[in-house]
Amino acid sequence: MATTLQPSLPPQPLLRLRLAPPGPLPHPIDGAWWPSSYDLLTELPRLLAGLPQAWGHITSVTVNGATWAVTPGRMLVLNQVVRLRRSTAVSAPDTICLLAPNRGRWDLLVVAPETPLDAAESLMAAAAGAPT
Repeated sequence: MATTLQPSLPPQPLLRLRLAPPGPLPHPIDGAWWPSSYDLLTELPRLLAGLPQAWGHITSVTVNGATWAVTPGRMLVLNQVVRLRRSTAVSAPDTICLLAPNRGRWDLLVVAPETPLDAAESLMAAAAGAPT
């Protein structure tokens, strides 16, 4: 009897996310996210799965329309529908806005995937309010 081996799946890249510590006052930016690519359909599920449970279910995500690849109006993430919005606002070109009903809004700095490691770590630490 011959045994066939199933090919192993490639390992998932680590979620590169750094959040500001919770505090009594809201933060202008709640942390930083360093995706591996500009493919939102691949990157967003990983981001949402790694968020704190206290943030609740994210139902709406707004990204810079000029930065991210074309996206549908909504997608299924963790068996829940997430509405995707594209913004062309000049005021926040490098951010992603996450909304959860009755929980809040969180804005994350998006560090470009091609950013070198040292620069990305610095940007993420600064966005999370940590000393660099």
